[in-house]
Amino acid sequence: MAESIKGVTVLGATGSIGVSTLDVLARHPQRYRVVALSANTQIDRILEQCLAHRPRYAVMVDESAAEQLDRRLREKGSDTEVLSGVEGLERIASLDEVDYVMAAIVGAAGLPPTLAAARHGKRVLLANKEALVMSGHLFMEEVRANGAELLPIDSEHNAIFQCMPANFATGLHQNGVRHILLTASGGPFRATPLEELKSVTPAQAVAHPNWSMGRKISVDSATMMNKGLEVIEACWLFNTDTSHIKVVLHPQSVIHSMVAYQDGSVLAQMGNPDMRTPIAHALAWPERIESGVADLDIFEVAKLDFEIADLNRFPCLRLAIESMDAGGTAPAVLNAANEVAVDAFLNEQIDFTSIARVIEQTLSRVERREADSLATIFEADEQARETALALVKRSR
Repeated sequence: MAESIKGVTVLGATGSIGVSTLDVLARHPQRYRVVALSANTQIDRILEQCLAHRPRYAVMVDESAAEQLDRRLREKGSDTEVLSGVEGLERIASLDEVDYVMAAIVGAAGLPPTLAAARHGKRVLLANKEALVMSGHLFMEEVRANGAELLPIDSEHNAIFQCMPANFATGLHQNGVRHILLTASGGPFRATPLEELKSVTPAQAVAHPNWSMGRKISVDSATMMNKGLEVIEACWLFNTDTSHIKVVLHPQSVIHSMVAYQDGSVLAQMGNPDMRTPIAHALAWPERIESGVADLDIFEVAKLDFEIADLNRFPCLRLAIESMDAGGTAPAVLNAANEVAVDAFLNEQIDFTSIARVIEQTLSRVERREADSLATIFEADEQARETALALVKRSR
């Protein structure tokens, strides 16, 4: 392999981020080679991806799905080796021939392989929120100790990264930064009367006005938990606390976030709402490459609106900020309870407004501990899931 070609593993290849990543990679075969792909259970889609990109490895988290994929790949004459389980994920995240790891597995399942990538000094393209939400301190320690590069993929964090001074890790104040302005579309219910939120359906909640995302992330956008998790992420990524982060509703989703400086300057990163832009940025950084995204037409946009995020309308945002301030395992409990509550809502077991109620009650019932090991974090995660599931059952 030519020295200039970078080997890439895509964790969560069949999700929206994974698909966009493969689209960008395919535009630059002279720069990148797909070494490994992973999926959970979507056999048909990863089969197509393996045939198109010819990775050395493919991992299915589900063992029976791995067996089926292996059989179908053999039938097609493919020599891609199929692995399974968490062990397979960690292996493809730490291969010597892999330079960059796209961490795009949704949920707590993405934490072990993302940590493995950091431990092996990879460039980690972080689209998995849980790595920082659940284990921010531990994860950042691994990045620093092993010389890994951490580049955010969330459009907001990627925008902040682009607007930050080079030495932001040494402290925002020392580098002239006053605060971060984290933008949010406000989701589909930004202006819905509060009394109508209880009757919101899953179909309405997943219909995001600007972005094409998975069902779980779309619901998180509707509740603004997505933004709450991003506040937690931003604290770890940019070495700051919640008091220096302001959430701004910006319904056009054209400005992806801003950084305010002490001299009165505000730097903003703008672009069409397409995840291929931050993906291309992180892949090529510090260079710039073609992403396939159309240029932003500011004349067509014509105007930009901004509003203060209302914590009464979006209690999930409030709970996330409070969890980060509490520290320890509180963010892990928040994340686990949210996953359970969103799944219950999507399966029509609870109403939309009960998502925040389940999370808040879980936080009050699960003891906060210091997040000093993965074992402690996963114990808190499991306890939170059990507690949230019990609360869901009582709601039926």
